[in-house]
Amino acid sequence: MAKHHPNLDFLTAHAAGSLPLAQAACVAAHLNYCRDCQRLVDGLQEVGAALFEQGVAEPVNERLLDTVLARLDEEPPLHFENVRPAPKAPPPILQRLMRGDFADLVWKKVTRTLSISYLRTGDPSHEFALYHIRAGGRIPLHAHRGDEITLVLQGGFSDADGDYHAGDFLFRQAGEESHAPTALQSEDCICLGVLDAPLRFTSWAHRWMNPFLHLRPG
Repeated sequence: MAKHHPNLDFLTAHAAGSLPLAQAACVAAHLNYCRDCQRLVDGLQEVGAALFEQGVAEPVNERLLDTVLARLDEEPPLHFENVRPAPKAPPPILQRLMRGDFADLVWKKVTRTLSISYLRTGDPSHEFALYHIRAGGRIPLHAHRGDEITLVLQGGFSDADGDYHAGDFLFRQAGEESHAPTALQSEDCICLGVLDAPLRFTSWAHRWMNPFLHLRPG
């Protein structure tokens, strides 16, 4: 059971449909692990629907109507299914983006114990990637140039602030202290990371990699 959750601001924005697409996909994936957050989002959506019904309808001009009708022919947008995945299976939203399983992805080896696979969401301002940390391995000590969301999908990791397991949702803001997540000794860890700016490695052994850490839009 998840112990770390999106705050109320995140859940409210998700319920309203106002989160950037990559962040919304990450919150949707968390909801597959957490019934409490799912119930809260359901309640927020009911409140929003009630307020919407009380609003005054605005006339729609023909140009806007034509734009809406034209979008009906476009590829369907990401759909956030709220069904609990089978054990060890990625959440449904990730299954759609991955078009397969974790083993089917192209993984880029960053260090001896860390590999990254980048996924596309259609969000131009956020990187959306999976991080695979071998059991007992760690992500090099790094700071955040921007905001970062991390969702644990399999296994778990720890850092100076605590331990995290499948379903846990973490949000770190730009300028927070450096940390070095370390996977559990007993199991590989797979996490989802959503960034709006590249990481910055702070240890001497890995600083040389910083010029190569460019944001890859989702």
